[in-house]
Amino acid sequence: MKKFLKMLLPVLLTLPFTGEAQNRIEITARLVESDKTLFIQQDIYFKNNSNDTLTQLYFNDWAHSFSSKQSKLGRRFAENYDRRFHLADDYARGASKINTIIGERFSNLSFKRLEDAEDVLEINLLEPLPPGQTTRIKLNYNIRIPDAKFTGYGALDNGDFNLKYWFIAPAVYDGEWHYYSNKNLDDLYMAPTDFSIDFSFKKNYRFINELEQTNATVNEESSFKTVHLEGSSRNNTTIYLRQISEFQITETDDLTVVTNITDDKVIAEREALIIDKISHFLVEELGEYPFKQLVISNIDYAENPVYGLNQLPDFLSPFPEDFKYELKILKTAIDNFVDRTLFVNPRDDRWIADGLKMYTMMKYMDHFYPNLKVVGTLNRYWIARQFHLADLEFNEQYNLLYMHMARMNLDQPLTTPSDSLIKFNKNIANAYKAASGINYLSEYLSDAIIEESLDEFYLENKLKLTSSKTFEAILRSKTDKDLDWFFEDFVNSRKIIDYKFNEVKREGDSIKIEIKNKTESQMPIPVYGMNKDKIISKTWVDGFEKEKNINIAGDSIDRVVINAEGFVPEYNRRNNYKKVNPFLGVNKPFQFKLLQDLEDPSKNQVFFMPVFEYNFYDGLKLGAKMYNKTLLSKAFNYRIEPQYGFKSDKLTGSAGFTYTQNVNEGNLYAIRYGISGSLSSYAPDALYKSYSPFITFGFRTSDFRSDKRQFLTVSNINVYRDESDVITNDDPNYSVFNVRYTNSNPGVINALTYNTDFQLAQKFSKFSVTAKYRKVFLNNRQFDLRLFGGIFLYNDTRSQGDYFGFALDRPTDYLFRYNYYGRSESSGIFSQQLVLAEGGFKSKLDTPFGNEWLTTINTSTTIWNFIHGYADIGLVKNQGDPARFLYDSGIRTVLVEDYFELFFPVYSSNGWEIGQPNYDQKIRFIVTLDLRTMLSLFTRKWY
Repeated sequence: MKKFLKMLLPVLLTLPFTGEAQNRIEITARLVESDKTLFIQQDIYFKNNSNDTLTQLYFNDWAHSFSSKQSKLGRRFAENYDRRFHLADDYARGASKINTIIGERFSNLSFKRLEDAEDVLEINLLEPLPPGQTTRIKLNYNIRIPDAKFTGYGALDNGDFNLKYWFIAPAVYDGEWHYYSNKNLDDLYMAPTDFSIDFSFKKNYRFINELEQTNATVNEESSFKTVHLEGSSRNNTTIYLRQISEFQITETDDLTVVTNITDDKVIAEREALIIDKISHFLVEELGEYPFKQLVISNIDYAENPVYGLNQLPDFLSPFPEDFKYELKILKTAIDNFVDRTLFVNPRDDRWIADGLKMYTMMKYMDHFYPNLKVVGTLNRYWIARQFHLADLEFNEQYNLLYMHMARMNLDQPLTTPSDSLIKFNKNIANAYKAASGINYLSEYLSDAIIEESLDEFYLENKLKLTSSKTFEAILRSKTDKDLDWFFEDFVNSRKIIDYKFNEVKREGDSIKIEIKNKTESQMPIPVYGMNKDKIISKTWVDGFEKEKNINIAGDSIDRVVINAEGFVPEYNRRNNYKKVNPFLGVNKPFQFKLLQDLEDPSKNQVFFMPVFEYNFYDGLKLGAKMYNKTLLSKAFNYRIEPQYGFKSDKLTGSAGFTYTQNVNEGNLYAIRYGISGSLSSYAPDALYKSYSPFITFGFRTSDFRSDKRQFLTVSNINVYRDESDVITNDDPNYSVFNVRYTNSNPGVINALTYNTDFQLAQKFSKFSVTAKYRKVFLNNRQFDLRLFGGIFLYNDTRSQGDYFGFALDRPTDYLFRYNYYGRSESSGIFSQQLVLAEGGFKSKLDTPFGNEWLTTINTSTTIWNFIHGYADIGLVKNQGDPARFLYDSGIRTVLVEDYFELFFPVYSSNGWEIGQPNYDQKIRFIVTLDLRTMLSLFTRKWY
């Protein structure tokens, strides 16, 4: 069938256009590189192919999306924690300016930019446009080209240009209008369009474009070169202008590939052979490419790379250079090949195109590299082979990366619009889930049915507007099996797959199995009869509710396994193993390993890892951590971490046990139960012991891209302290019941977080509120505001010191929440560590605590670049004394905000601090050395 369809390709390609005309765009453009400006005269011939009469037309003017920091594109950059756009001036951002819009009979047409989408034009027609009719619209406009630093497209610093979305494009109408703003998602939706372009530029530039160049002329007087381009049924006109071109042309038997993806460590002949190999495979799998050349650029690859160990630096990479080059060409060629020929809505219906791309890539790897592991050449080393990660096939990483998001309760349906996807889902997980779903179907139905359905869908809909619904109809027509589970549950929901064995027992020559469905989904699952690691039988069980009994032949079978080959993207495979006659009820062997590894569902894994920590009293702490956490999140985690302090000569450590219950529906998304404990020095020759049972409720909005989170934590902190010669210990042991609520909305432009904290102990009770606000203004100045208010409801500890009091500048941390390096120090470098909590002052004043109440305001604003000025004011109330008004001010240097900062006091209630003795001891610092906290700087834009 596949070969037959490809033989019909030339006929199929003509069918859509013989009975239905399409849009045509004629452009005369002139680039003035010195001004970074395009002057454009454009004619659009819009054909109404619907059954409706149109009175307005809509056009995507995505060059104008750069015009404002408040545009949807600007807000998108801010959501992704990218401040470059917000900090740029107007000239660097670019914009479009409409001069005239003229309709039929040279009449001026009224137009407007949409209020909620300023890069979309609404043009009012003088006369209604009936079905089947065409109207011509003439536009004259200028485009100021943005800097390429924002998206990779625009004006480069060296004078070159990468131009994408550089002209005004008609939106698609198929009974409803499909227009939307640019959000840097590479997802402009265009109907197949014929192009005729005259593009003029300085003659010293090389011009690279995928359209057919039919003519080129040079005006020696003006030094401008004009190229004439033609193209039919196109949706892409990306232009690359180079003063010195790095693009190379490779002619193959199947198509011409133009690319600037190169590798200095791969010789040119080898690059050409790789491109030829990939081109031949793509034509074999997808049919002939309908255009003369395929342009693939390093920007294309950077937008959508192959994620994995191949991205490691050369000295760490487990793959040879030519293979990494091959992956780049393969991924980018597949992406562009499909995007240029399959016209689905890339924002609202991209899953089928993404699935086709990744499934094609998986087939390539299976064909040419069937035995390749995800760790590449590291598999040659004995030490690497001790990890289960080394057993992972290259194509198995796709299930893994999707499951990473499912386990974090951040997965999203494949039908989610791309602008609503978390970045990790948009760039990685959803495409991988789509490909895994197609592979799942291939195993369930048959390879032949999936291959035939994909071929028919792609070849019959090439260069036509189409949708995933067309693929669904084709696939359903090929089988009598019910596929609602796939399209309704797997594609269109967040429902997960999770089956387990309830009971397995031998009955004569057969084995009776009771399977439990732990979720609401009803997706088919394979059950295997195994003898050691050999598959004896395989039985597909269609989806069901609750429990189901099946019988399989029992000859030679010593255990049964659900989803043994792992091609079903199942949420939890650790409960899929059951021995027919288990010894002492143990169905899986225990495995002890040094260092964390990938989850091996056939083993009960226990990991060990050396631990190095430091504090001033214990000195260097050396120990070992025993834990069960794998590279994929799991519900139950434990950690036991004994350590030895070389300075204190004492045994210290910590332990923790947590269980996380993910909730798929509603604002409550996670409940975490746990208990943690620690043993460490809090002063010279003095240990503290603490343990705390807790429960945390996590809430989020229905918009997964939003960073808004709410947490409610209920805990009971129990502390037991040794007596200390340097710390007054009237209350060495205490227990505090704590209820803490946090509402967080972080962001790079606007950030607001507030929390309330209630504490109840035998001798005191207190309540506090903290609010933090950060704003980056359009003039790039930053303003920070923090408010704190705390009051004792009762306090019987006043006569025993300020240990439980509200601190103005340095909390005592009696709950042991903060990562102090020297928590009991009153002098020296560790006493200058600043934890921005409670009062938040930076200067050390003569009333450092309040035993009745405390209110403070902390502010900071930009002076220049990373240098800020700060000021704090507050009221401190102690029993028997009037409330004292205190203040301080100074210079704040922000190296990495909230992680690495220095504070230099200038003037405070102590007077001019700069001129006072020992000024170096007044400087405060914030330093974060915790690896997990520092990693959040890099992961926050992905989740």
